[in-house]
Amino acid sequence: MTAATDLTIWLAFGAGALSFLSPCTLPLFPAYLSYITGMSVKELEGKKEIKIRSKLMLHSIFFLLGVSTVFIGLGVGISFLGSWIQGVLMGDSGKLIQRLAGIFIVVMGLFVAGWINIKPFMKEKRMQFTKKPVGYLGTVFVGMGFAAGWTPCIGPIFASILVVAAANPTQGTVYTLAYVLGFAVPFLVLAFFIGSTKWIVRHSEKIMKFGGGLMVVMGILLFTGQMTQISTFLLKFVEDTWLMNLG
Repeated sequence: MTAATDLTIWLAFGAGALSFLSPCTLPLFPAYLSYITGMSVKELEGKKEIKIRSKLMLHSIFFLLGVSTVFIGLGVGISFLGSWIQGVLMGDSGKLIQRLAGIFIVVMGLFVAGWINIKPFMKEKRMQFTKKPVGYLGTVFVGMGFAAGWTPCIGPIFASILVVAAANPTQGTVYTLAYVLGFAVPFLVLAFFIGSTKWIVRHSEKIMKFGGGLMVVMGILLFTGQMTQISTFLLKFVEDTWLMNLG
């Protein structure tokens, strides 16, 4: 696995975390937990019993299972599509797709940061549920509905990961898994510490601007083909720092 691949995996993980921490997702997080558990937000924040925590975490895991099913399925499909396109075009198709991916990610980064407005991405497409799901299986379907919705913040970020997967189909599934883990880790942590979301919500716009800026930088690196050089430099810097600390 190359240094560029390692860096892209971490960026995909960060993209997943950014999707969860976005203003389109995080403010709704307590409401989703309340819906899938059948408990009010006050009950979730106020009670600390092991039984309540266990129920909350189990529902969170099943919700994320539904989310992961959709995201990973799309990632695998896009990887196969990217591999097929490269096989048909042959030649320098890999560089062409990489440059197109770079342009797309720059545009999506500008959108995520709020510097440009793309109306089609502003439309909500979440599935609406009128009845509470029955048990943990119902929670899985709610997770699938959430993932299929592609809210204005999640859509552009995850679409960027899918484009990267298409540009590098051999690692596409790995990038998608990294994205899913990036989404799942803060979800589970904040589900356990449900009362800790308010201060993050206050800073979510700043987080999105930083994440959007990072996407723009990543897009430029992909377009110019500098991702490998930057990755190698960072890897060497980390290794040298680690050796100096040991010494």
